[in-house]
Amino acid sequence: MLPTVRSRAVWQLSRRAQVAARRSYAFSANDKEVVNDPKPSKQVPNISKTNELPTEAPQSSTALQENVEDGEKMRVSQAPNRAATWSKSQNPRAKAMSGPRFEQTIMAAQPMPQAAIGLIHQQPVHWTHDRIVSCNGGGGPLGHPRIFINTDKPQICMCEYCGNPFANEHHRQYLESLPETTCPLLPKGAEAEAPEPQQVTDEVLAQR
Repeated sequence: MLPTVRSRAVWQLSRRAQVAARRSYAFSANDKEVVNDPKPSKQVPNISKTNELPTEAPQSSTALQENVEDGEKMRVSQAPNRAATWSKSQNPRAKAMSGPRFEQTIMAAQPMPQAAIGLIHQQPVHWTHDRIVSCNGGGGPLGHPRIFINTDKPQICMCEYCGNPFANEHHRQYLESLPETTCPLLPKGAEAEAPEPQQVTDEVLAQR
């Protein structure tokens, strides 16, 4: 009887310790962030004062040089057209570009492409008189499987693959009356606009 009581008391003590540890140190699976971390890691910027000194580069005729403040802004910013992340599963650029690998790295010389989530909203709406339209991304190796989009509702309908916007001509007056829309209703000459309208081709290797 005594060993059973003793083992039960030990189990209860260990159980309480586990619950207390969970309360003090929690992890969010959705956000991939540690909550109430007793020993948080120290944020150490990679920008160094030594980058302000001109450094000769064998592949360039001009010396490499960086301003510390400008470099830190580029390291923290997610993209030139996006300051923060756009998905819970995405690591901030400042967190991803950290550690010895990126120490004393001149950020102006690193690739920093623009975020596609911002570029797709610069595409003008493709107007149609049909209730159902199809989109294949232009066809060919640069396209995607053909899907069909219903344009009955008075709204801009986005392709779930490439994000191209479609809308029905019957709802043009309503969409034009809105204070703002997710995509421009007419081409504005933005640099990110596709040079040709969305095309649906039946050829195997046809491209836009």
